Amino acid sequence: MTSRKADLIVGIQWGDEGKGKIVDRLAKEYDMVCRSQGGHNAGHTIWVDGVKFALHLIPSGVLNPKAINVVGNGVVLSPESIIKEMVQFEGLEGRLFISDKAHLNLPYHSLIDQAREKLKGDKAIGTTGKGIGPAYSDKINRIGFRVGELLNPAKLCVSILGYFEQNSAMFEILEISTPKKDELLAELEGYKAKLAPFITDTTQMIWNALDDNKRVLLEGAQGTMLDIDHGTYPYVTSSATVSAGACTGLGINPKDIGKVTGIVKAYCTRVGNGPFPSEDLGEYGEILRKQGHEFGTTTGRPRRCGWFDAIATKYASRLNGCDELALMKLDVLDGFAEVMVCIAYELNGKEIDYMPANLEDVKPIYKSFKGWDKSVGARSLEELPKEARDYILAIQEITKTKVGIISTSPERDDTIIL
Repeated sequence: MTSRKADLIVGIQWGDEGKGKIVDRLAKEYDMVCRSQGGHNAGHTIWVDGVKFALHLIPSGVLNPKAINVVGNGVVLSPESIIKEMVQFEGLEGRLFISDKAHLNLPYHSLIDQAREKLKGDKAIGTTGKGIGPAYSDKINRIGFRVGELLNPAKLCVSILGYFEQNSAMFEILEISTPKKDELLAELEGYKAKLAPFITDTTQMIWNALDDNKRVLLEGAQGTMLDIDHGTYPYVTSSATVSAGACTGLGINPKDIGKVTGIVKAYCTRVGNGPFPSEDLGEYGEILRKQGHEFGTTTGRPRRCGWFDAIATKYASRLNGCDELALMKLDVLDGFAEVMVCIAYELNGKEIDYMPANLEDVKPIYKSFKGWDKSVGARSLEELPKEARDYILAIQEITKTKVGIISTSPERDDTIIL
């Protein structure tokens, strides 16, 4: 028997590409939507009929009442955060499931994260301070705690207190106090009371869904250029954000993956520190930030803005095996007399058309395109100005990946499917 393959949505810039809207838009066609990695540092903003939903851990398929939503084992889960997020939705039992193998991101992880960033000073990575790195570090160090352990709060409480004792020197340096046993136990019991009905073996669930010919959509968090191995290290997140990460993060194999859609903005943004070759520090960057409402869903931080980087996109598309691109926020470029695309880099005086291991010393080489007006709200290719269509064709040619979806506003239905 041949199982159905799972389709994958992956960000192929520095995150914040607009994955939430596309997952929400496509989720009505799927029976299950699965999140494979990251934590509540991720933020997917979805607009439906003028109402804004901000998701951090719950998969974006939650707005489809027929879809099952899975938080996979590759996620680091903040119980406090997901409980708060769940409040905005009704009837989640039977529609939301959390892997018992996902690792816990507990309040002390955030304290460690923030203290370490403070100690680094000018060398800080610029994390969200949500404890993602420390939680993944504990996982890799084999000293972390998993979601399934919440089902026995008393035992978990003893284990966590033992963790504090074994790492007392670190906590002393970071000025983090050991939690009181009764308070910690009450906290863990509260988590169990709210989350126990949702904790299960999600790997078997996904296998069964594929074997039963159900349609499954895999949802990535952050973006390829933040991947722990293939991004702009060390200014990256702590998980595998590329398509291969969906396999380890959900317990599926590469043969289970079908269509891969890479999400990109029609320009580029980045949050936090690290190299950003096509960043515009002048007037145009400020206009992009204002017109694109470029402020972080999770932190509210202003995003760094710049022109479309076709070299980074070509690299990320190959890395993820993208079958198509979803080009987001095309309407934000309305009104520019010209728009720029980074088509190559200059490195040590030479022009290169590939992504080097270190972007610190590269300079962008741009090609100019004539600007346009009134792409906002377009729902067919014919409604787009000719200049916008030319821009899209150029992106396809340079990145060697076809554009299959175009978004022309935050609204769900202002989307062109090619």
